[in-house]
Amino acid sequence: MKKYGVNELRQMFLDFFESKGHLVMNSFSLVPQNDNSLLLINAGMAPLKPYFTGAEIPPRTRVATCQKCIRTGDIENVGKTARHGTFFEMLGNFSFGDYFKHEAIAWSWEFLTKVVGLDENRLYPSVYEEDDEAFDIWNKEIGVPADRIFRFGKEDNFWEHGAGPCGPCSEIYYDRGEKYGCGKPGCTVGCDCDRYMEVWNNVFTQFENDGEGHYETLKQKNIDTGMGLERLAVVVQDVDSIFDVDTLCALRNKVCEVAGKTYGVNHEDDVSIRLITDHMRSATFLISDGVMPTNEGRGYVLRRLIRRAARHGRLLGIEGPFLEKLSETVIEGSKDGYPELEEKKTFILNVLHNEESQFNKTIDQGLKILADLEAEMKEAGKSVLGGSDAFRLYDTYGFPIDLTKEILEEKGYTIDEDGFKEEMEVQRKRARESRAVSNYMGADATVYDEIDRNITTEFDGYDKLEAASKVTVLTTETEIVDSLMEGQKGTIFVEKTPFYATMGGQEGDTGVITTANGVFRVEDTIKLRGGKYGHVGVMESGMISGGEEVTLKVDEQERKDTCKNHSATHLLQKALKTVLGAHVEQKGSLVNPTRLRFDFAHFQAMTPEEIAETEALVNKEIQAALPVTTQIMGIEEAKKTGAMALFGEKYGDEVRVVSMGDFSVELCGGTHVANTANITLFKIVSEAGVAAGVRRIEALTGNNVIEYYRQMEENLHTIAKTLKTSPAEITEKITHLQKEVKELQSENESLKSKMAQDSLGNVMDQVVEVKGVKVLASAVDGVDMNGLRDLGDQLKEKLGEGVVVLASAKDGKVSLLVMATQGAMDKGAHAGNLIKAAAAIVGGGGGGRPNMAQAGGKNPDKIPEAIAKVAELVEGQLK
Repeated sequence: MKKYGVNELRQMFLDFFESKGHLVMNSFSLVPQNDNSLLLINAGMAPLKPYFTGAEIPPRTRVATCQKCIRTGDIENVGKTARHGTFFEMLGNFSFGDYFKHEAIAWSWEFLTKVVGLDENRLYPSVYEEDDEAFDIWNKEIGVPADRIFRFGKEDNFWEHGAGPCGPCSEIYYDRGEKYGCGKPGCTVGCDCDRYMEVWNNVFTQFENDGEGHYETLKQKNIDTGMGLERLAVVVQDVDSIFDVDTLCALRNKVCEVAGKTYGVNHEDDVSIRLITDHMRSATFLISDGVMPTNEGRGYVLRRLIRRAARHGRLLGIEGPFLEKLSETVIEGSKDGYPELEEKKTFILNVLHNEESQFNKTIDQGLKILADLEAEMKEAGKSVLGGSDAFRLYDTYGFPIDLTKEILEEKGYTIDEDGFKEEMEVQRKRARESRAVSNYMGADATVYDEIDRNITTEFDGYDKLEAASKVTVLTTETEIVDSLMEGQKGTIFVEKTPFYATMGGQEGDTGVITTANGVFRVEDTIKLRGGKYGHVGVMESGMISGGEEVTLKVDEQERKDTCKNHSATHLLQKALKTVLGAHVEQKGSLVNPTRLRFDFAHFQAMTPEEIAETEALVNKEIQAALPVTTQIMGIEEAKKTGAMALFGEKYGDEVRVVSMGDFSVELCGGTHVANTANITLFKIVSEAGVAAGVRRIEALTGNNVIEYYRQMEENLHTIAKTLKTSPAEITEKITHLQKEVKELQSENESLKSKMAQDSLGNVMDQVVEVKGVKVLASAVDGVDMNGLRDLGDQLKEKLGEGVVVLASAKDGKVSLLVMATQGAMDKGAHAGNLIKAAAAIVGGGGGGRPNMAQAGGKNPDKIPEAIAKVAELVEGQLK
């Protein structure tokens, strides 16, 4: 048997099923679309749910994919074993009401034995214990002896996930030989050892579970097949684990090279090497799909993966940043199957560099916090770190609990792990509760789920804003109805519409839908699964019924203003790439009639000069009056034109390319001006950070810029009037006022200092001597902390050597100050410890250094008691 590589096996699988009439689809993004039940795509069938449920019509009834997947449920075991990983590729062939068990079983056998060349005598199928049909196909049609077919129960061989489609499975196991076995007598299929490895799983989706354990046979039976590509490679290449297959091995070797380590020598090193290998694959693929490191959701999954990898790099003794080098190896090894890795290479490396640098700073902060916690435990005589403190280190500084545990164990401390788990559960509960109520599809359950999936809408509004069409469906907010009456809120669906629906960052059109008998005000246009356009709004007068001919009219001024803002975002993206660099990637946008918002990847705030240069470049291209043209072409052809694609977007075979002269070329389905000159003006009004490595620009175009300057001018006149000057002389007036304020502040501070001294009077006669150290303790009225510090400095100078303690009540609160000279400190005086005891008397707290400390309190009437106690407290400190 030939030892095919991972990339070869992927292509062999897809080619085989293409030859069996399957449409080969590219892997979907790791970021789920319209599915609130998933944080990340975790199985080959997950992105295809709409086709399984019948919510959408599939492009073909037979589909094959190689889907990138991430599962982090066992993340704590990654590295510790050679089995666990977070990233994997799932090969799958799917049938949506087309073929069923006979073909699925026959093709899985044909691919494994004839195409890949596995020895059929080492293959063992399993079936669900009640599935006699699958047993007979394996036995009578394929010819596998009955004693080599295993029947397993529901736990192993029946796929279901709550309510929804489900069904029995048939798995195929491969005997890897005695060298991988446990050596126990009776070791066979189902044993926990590594000898019999499951390589294929056919799921026969033939039932509907109502969630109460009642099963109905589906009219449309489906096939959902899954096979882990890396697992298949382990079998074909006859290697120990997924970390030994060709692509992962290349990455593992790179980790060893960077760390100066040899794999297989030291167990602890091997754990770190495997963890870094796995996590870097996951991180590289997540970033290529537009996920950014953040503190929540999928961004948190990415941040955790990167930080765990960086931390294990430190454990291996790697100095300085190293993640980018490893990511380059991931890209090199997988770009054949996933060209987006190469396309986004600069961006991926930038994100990793930024996050690793940030973590290197954070980990040092975290280590300092941990050192402080250790000191507190030591002082309190404790040996267990509280769960909440361990969780804070984990949540704020990215310290996995094993890192905290490891550091503390070296010094004889442990962690309250139960307390840590409780804090984790609270966070998980919060995450669960924040998820929306969803149907089996994982989308928010709405009235639109009831609409016939065959109903669709044709959009023809690029060149016209008015059209006649026929009503196909009407709904209120809760049900499908035959008609909408005056005053009712609802949604109208028609065969053909000029209304653009919200997508690609562009807000949906508004306008009116009319008949001879009714007027419906469209407040928003939405796009639903299956290409349906919903016109959401309210019946202003009369009624509209299903099947009626209607006239649809888009609000012309709002559409024009939206077009200006949308076209400006294209010019802005190109301008940002020109001014800031090629790493700039669009992370989101919003365009409506009044403004535009553009989020982009960049790792620091833009300077005023960069903002001005970007704005000037966009206005230059507006004034250049560039023609805006659109072309429909194949995705590969579009990429050759240099058209910029968006992260997370799933493009079809044909795409719309929008060009603005030679300046900007982007894939875009939105509406645009005919010429950049129509935009008239462009003005950036703000630039700010919205997430780690993501900046946001808000801007205006056209008449909105003129209105912005009109308001600015109005504000300027109001300010001038308030300052009793003219707009031209505002700067001079403010400079004069600032000088005046500074002089008055200086005069005020002098008066306050004089009042404080007058209030204190001659206190030198209050000095007492304690064990040879002069101590001056006194109260003064109505002085704030700044005033006390000034007085303290003066008294310390008069005292020469000794301790000064001052207390003052102001606005019902107490301020305390303690100062100690070097001579007093040499004899044991400590301002910080002294003030802790004094502050406790006045109902407060504070602290500080040995030479100076300050504190607050809530009980002014206790000041005399605190002052009287000072001499005794000082005596307790002195040697």
